[in-house]
Amino acid sequence: MKKILLVALAFATVQFSSAQVETPQPSPASKMEQKVGLTDVTVNYSRPGVKGRTIFGDLVPYGKVWRTGANKNTTISFSDDVMIGGKELKAGEYALFTKPNAGSWDIYFYTDTNNWGAPRKWDDAKVALTTTAKVEKLPFNVETFMILITNIKTNGASLEFVWENVMVEVPFTVPTDKKAVANIEKVMAGPSANDYFDSATFYYDNGKDINKAKMWIEKAVELSDKPRFWYIHTQALIYKKAGDKKAAKKAAERSLALAKEAKYDAYIKKNEDLLKTL
Repeated sequence: MKKILLVALAFATVQFSSAQVETPQPSPASKMEQKVGLTDVTVNYSRPGVKGRTIFGDLVPYGKVWRTGANKNTTISFSDDVMIGGKELKAGEYALFTKPNAGSWDIYFYTDTNNWGAPRKWDDAKVALTTTAKVEKLPFNVETFMILITNIKTNGASLEFVWENVMVEVPFTVPTDKKAVANIEKVMAGPSANDYFDSATFYYDNGKDINKAKMWIEKAVELSDKPRFWYIHTQALIYKKAGDKKAAKKAAERSLALAKEAKYDAYIKKNEDLLKTL
């Protein structure tokens, strides 16, 4: 009986220790995703509340680096290089720190994103970009801290920090024109070598029109900047299936030579095996 009670007690202890109480967080986490032009912008941060306190100049002291939110440092990511305050910020993810003052804020894009709050030891070498923005006083109070992306246009938007009776706006521009023109020119120039290769491979693998596959694989090889042994091996397979063994042998020999040059054993064997059938 005593043994049964001990087992039951142990089981109850395991059950109790694995239970987790979930309660609302004082500063709930938030994630904002916004496309600006053709650029993806994502902000991860926590949102503290005023809760009857004086925020700027008190809870958040003037002249000191702030995590720009609560809990883990706030992060922001850009899928493209952007321009902020006339300076370029490379695509990537950054910790977003600020130094509030009464009339302006300094905003820092910091390469180390794994800090609980501000870094214990600030490293200027990790500051990818710094800019300054003026403080605008609001005629009302905002209870919960917000980071917004507003004034969205084709080539840019504004990053806004809003809390208590303060708003700070940081405009940024994105390379929409450059990306759009590049996309248009690429499409208008016609299919790429990869497009032709994928199409030819699909037709070959699925028993479709072999003459179209032959035309497309030839185009893929022609458009390649340098000979690709896997392209030419596929070309040999297509030639063989199309009944042109002479062309298939020539392509297989070329692919074999290139595979040996690249020391790519799998394609060396594939070509050697193919040549035995020609």
